[in-house]
Amino acid sequence: MAASKSPHIPYLSSPLLQRKPKTLILNCQSSNFRPQFPNRRLLLFSLPLSGFLLLPNQFESGSSSSYAATQYDPVTPMEKDASDLLSQRVSEAVELLEKGRELQAQGDFNGALGYFSQVVENYKDFAFSDYARVGRALALYEVGDREEAIAEMEDVSISLKGYPEVHAALAAALYADKHAPLLAENQFTIATLLDPHFTDLSYVRDSKHWPPSLISSLRHFITLS
Repeated sequence: MAASKSPHIPYLSSPLLQRKPKTLILNCQSSNFRPQFPNRRLLLFSLPLSGFLLLPNQFESGSSSSYAATQYDPVTPMEKDASDLLSQRVSEAVELLEKGRELQAQGDFNGALGYFSQVVENYKDFAFSDYARVGRALALYEVGDREEAIAEMEDVSISLKGYPEVHAALAAALYADKHAPLLAENQFTIATLLDPHFTDLSYVRDSKHWPPSLISSLRHFITLS
């Protein structure tokens, strides 16, 4: 009796066994979904070693640059000294000018002349020294040389053109001392256009503290006497 053969079962040829497994797709909105991120240790060890070697130097360089930026001063010590000296000179000149005006208000025109002269002689490089020249001219008109006072007024009326007080004072002096009514009228027109108060004798006496002699000259001009 011939040996019976086992029936052939096509395991490998079955299309069911050869079918590829389906890919599992998870819904990202599902509560079971957990995204997989690279492990920190793996990320750390995946960086090139040269990057770690450069990091301290970069941080050190950055900190030193920041420190240098905070310490940088564009003003040199010489410039600072010059600025301090200039500030000191300005303060001294302003103090002398104020003292001269205080004495002028008190009627001490000799003392005022001294302070105004110091500003004019020692601080003439400052623009506000021209205001000391106005005070000096007024004091000179009272206690000094009227010719020098008028020359000072004429000069300052150019450098301080538009400053009403010097134009009014020059008008009074030109009329009373130079007998030049036309020139006086021109100067007084400039003064009163800028400040009409100079037509009031009480204003120049009580507010501007003019000396008595100049007030008298202004009275003569206003009254044409």
